[in-house]
Amino acid sequence: MTFIVRLLLITPENADIKRYRAGQYNNFTQLTMPYLAGFVPPEYRIRLVDEHTEPIPRDRYDLVAVTVNTPNAPHAYNMAERFRRAGTWVALGGPHVTLLPGEAALHGDTVFIGEAEDTWPVFLKEFLGGRHKNVYHCERPPDLKNLPLPRRDLISGYRFTSGSVFATRGCPHFCSYCSLKNIYQPDFRTRPVEEVIEEIQTIAAKHFVFWDDNFFAAPGYTKKLLAALAPLKKRWAAQVTAHSCRDDDALLSLAGEAGCVYLFLGLESFTDAGLQDAGKTFNPLEQYADIIDRIHRYGISVQAGVVFGFDSDNQGVFDYALRCCANLGLDGVTASILTPFPGTKLYEQFKHEGRLLPVDWSYYDGKTKVSYLPKQMTPAELLAGYDYFRGNFYSWKSIAGRILRSRTHPLYNALLNLGYRKAYRRYAAAGAGLNREGWAAPCQDVVK
Repeated sequence: MTFIVRLLLITPENADIKRYRAGQYNNFTQLTMPYLAGFVPPEYRIRLVDEHTEPIPRDRYDLVAVTVNTPNAPHAYNMAERFRRAGTWVALGGPHVTLLPGEAALHGDTVFIGEAEDTWPVFLKEFLGGRHKNVYHCERPPDLKNLPLPRRDLISGYRFTSGSVFATRGCPHFCSYCSLKNIYQPDFRTRPVEEVIEEIQTIAAKHFVFWDDNFFAAPGYTKKLLAALAPLKKRWAAQVTAHSCRDDDALLSLAGEAGCVYLFLGLESFTDAGLQDAGKTFNPLEQYADIIDRIHRYGISVQAGVVFGFDSDNQGVFDYALRCCANLGLDGVTASILTPFPGTKLYEQFKHEGRLLPVDWSYYDGKTKVSYLPKQMTPAELLAGYDYFRGNFYSWKSIAGRILRSRTHPLYNALLNLGYRKAYRRYAAAGAGLNREGWAAPCQDVVK
């Protein structure tokens, strides 16, 4: 067979995020590029590169495609310009390109707006014939049936964490800080259960993750999928809402029987005012303890998502969150800084109020920088408080207490906690963020 097009697919990662993630044990491969590689016809010779595990090659390519999220946009644009100067055609897609296609078009030759199941194959065919266009726009929800298998054989550096799968797309909720409704077509969709199971069977590793934004959003569908998944004896994790776990024991029981080890639970805030700011009032704050206890009863650990920087948050929120996490018996926490991504209600609010900082998109990573003016803190105080929370939550004393009290998977819990601690210490040692040793949140009441 003669290959006529040299194609490079890139998952970019800027230096700050790479440093932030270093040491974590749950860094599963990003799914987008292995998945899109499954659509590529045999006339292309493909190379897949994820910057988390390897550098961008200096070889010459005919076509380079880059998936761009908001914090990686400046880095991805610089990369795209280097390839273009070398005479390579550059295609840009992903969430940020969909949200700001005009901006992306200044840095790439072809841009993809929206989902790519229909437009990417058309582009690849037209590129072979020299008839490719500068813009490909997804006009209708793509059918999620008969999708190709991701090219996991092209993944490098993820020996035990190359298993990422999606079963559903979208989310029925409208959180203020979330851009999903602007990235995907509005309809919540599911893949055929048998096709999802077929794909999972191709994953050599025992562990995998569902990459869905809200895996329990369609409980009837999910129950059918879990029943079919149980015989495979795999171990997996998924992201869900607290709302979806509050009163469906049958769903949680099936998840436990099907091998669920962890659920990432988007709690976001421990105050009614914080949930109001987030547009997440469907989260049953008064039921958090019961929901977490219920999940634990089915042998599933809980990794909570917590966000700092809502307008109702003051400097007391960090100590308050630490107490809540301990009292609720959480197994782990992924903490984030509130980030007003373009295309969200939050972005428009902060823009209208003149609270967006004059910074580039690299400040929008939700982990290492602050991109706006908080209401009751300075940006430096928010970043310092965030570092304070992470340093205390992943201290030896805190980790030991969680492991000793663990009701689910002590070994998994220990590995994840130690990985997050390692990542935090590496990041602090590199001088990133504020990382003020001994910084203490002022003793004031949190706004409830």
